[in-house]
Amino acid sequence: MKKSLIALAVMAASGAAMAQSSVTIWGLVDLGVTRGSGSIADKTAMTASNQASSQLGFRGTEDLGGGMAAHFWFESQFDFDSGNSRASSTNNQATGTSAATAGTQGLTFSRRSTVSVTGGFGEIRLGRDYTPQFWNLTAYDPFGTNGIGTNLMLPSAVTVGSGGGTTGPTVRASNSITYLYNHGKNATYAAGNAGLHAAVQMYMGENASNVANNNDGNGYGIRVGYNAGPLSLAVATGKTTYLAGNATMTNIGASYNLGVATVMAQVSRDELGTVKGDGYLIGATAPMGAGLIKASYSTYKNKATGAEPSKFALGYIHNLSKRTSLYGHYANVSNKGGSSTAVGGATTAANASSNAYEVGVRHSF
Repeated sequence: MKKSLIALAVMAASGAAMAQSSVTIWGLVDLGVTRGSGSIADKTAMTASNQASSQLGFRGTEDLGGGMAAHFWFESQFDFDSGNSRASSTNNQATGTSAATAGTQGLTFSRRSTVSVTGGFGEIRLGRDYTPQFWNLTAYDPFGTNGIGTNLMLPSAVTVGSGGGTTGPTVRASNSITYLYNHGKNATYAAGNAGLHAAVQMYMGENASNVANNNDGNGYGIRVGYNAGPLSLAVATGKTTYLAGNATMTNIGASYNLGVATVMAQVSRDELGTVKGDGYLIGATAPMGAGLIKASYSTYKNKATGAEPSKFALGYIHNLSKRTSLYGHYANVSNKGGSSTAVGGATTAANASSNAYEVGVRHSF
């Protein structure tokens, strides 16, 4: 009898603990075909993450009581056409992107790998995560910085993609500590926050103190925003230190839901050492039947070289269900000032144009 009572007590305690914890496994597969054309070379390829980032993720929460909770989040990005996982950077520098971290060695959690604690104070998060200075570029882009419609501020001549390297961790930073206010528990920066919200982040390059570039890869980011009804706006800035020249990003973005459509805009200023670049975007999304129309115009000027590409993008998403959709995108790039920016994997000459289209399917689970 006594053993039975003990067993029941253990089961009850275990059930209570399990009721206070949760683990979620999710994924998204986005795969299509992209055709890019340029004055020098065209390209046709099967491409991933054209409408949304293909991913596999695991996240969990434990209720600590008193309004506090502990969380983890591991998220990997896949190129489903090849099965490769995406690259990462271990130290926010080119030296941290080697063959061993290039995404071909197996599963990597390059999109996000964090542990955090939340409470009435907000959230303190540690690990690899988005930078605050990146989020405006995607939150106020109708294409969400995916596919051929991605705005020109992200892959610009002054700042480059998410792998780190000499121009900084534009999209994500490794070895980061972030404080988030009013972002929702364990949420991304895309969370629908009510009223004022903010994020403050610092990240480390983890170099030895006795080398000349010991501060390389160290940096910070700050983002402050306000959401109220149909209005959303935010301003962000960030800086990464490099011996060869610091990389900074500053941007402001806003959107307004008119009911029949949501309009959005953003302005960006980048600096890499003494080189500066300015860009802006205007765009809109509008529901149509079971789908969504999206359009944008973006431009970016390298103030040192005068190179100035401009991009027009148009797309449509048709939802077959809550989890599955078909999409089609078109983009055209015009170049001037010696720019040779191409789209869809094509190659084009200076001051020549380039265009691309892509079609595909997205499925989430």
